[in-house]
Amino acid sequence: MNIVVLIKQVPDMEKVKFDREKGVVDRKSAGVEINPFDLNALEAAVQISEKIDAKVTVVSMGPPSADQALRECIARGANEGILISDVKFGGSDTKATSSILASAIKKIGSCDLVIAGEKTVDGDTGQVGPEVAEFLDIPHASYVSKITDASDDKVEVCSEIWEGTYLKSVKLPALITVTKDINEPRLPSFKNKMKARKAEIQTLKFEDLKEYTDADKVGFKGSPTKVKKIEVPKIQKRQGKIYRKGDAAKAEDELVDIFRKKKILEA
Repeated sequence: MNIVVLIKQVPDMEKVKFDREKGVVDRKSAGVEINPFDLNALEAAVQISEKIDAKVTVVSMGPPSADQALRECIARGANEGILISDVKFGGSDTKATSSILASAIKKIGSCDLVIAGEKTVDGDTGQVGPEVAEFLDIPHASYVSKITDASDDKVEVCSEIWEGTYLKSVKLPALITVTKDINEPRLPSFKNKMKARKAEIQTLKFEDLKEYTDADKVGFKGSPTKVKKIEVPKIQKRQGKIYRKGDAAKAEDELVDIFRKKKILEA
């Protein structure tokens, strides 16, 4: 089995700033890390490879520096990493990004299962995984919290949708997106860190993918979504009020009024 894991290098969302005029994240304002949900996707792939004969290839689209994220993935158990990097891909929205990732998977060739995180913490759309499946014309299952079985021709998963848990059997080739509940990502060992440092990271540019896409489907040209304005909400602090001795009746009336407005007292 050949498994492809989609990962993204994202900024530290605790420290990152936003360029409100351009409508983009100022990625230089904070450090970077592997998207947390993608680490769960990688761990799921590695666990499958430990049970059956499977090769795990990690694919990421980003700047040249993103090769460090791919090396970390190799240290965490992946077999190889492929970086998709070209200035022509800059400004890609979820649709263009999905098209590029799907083109890279077609370029790789044999792929039985694609695993991605549920969403990325910098975009939070949850669109890329399912869109990649659509571009590849393969079935997909989203919000996977458990993989109950995996073989050369199918994968069985538990999918959490709304308030229900669905047991699904998906015929391969297929794509699944996983939640953080699926596992606890392992830490890289020293031996694997040394292996990752020597690993050769293959880079795919636009010219390498021309057989599967064109310039009108990538970057700003291929992105129907445009951000017009970014609003950063103010941090709301907890509010409180102190009632002095003798104000019990007033306090009760005000609390009841607040509960009514919040609809807490409704049946």
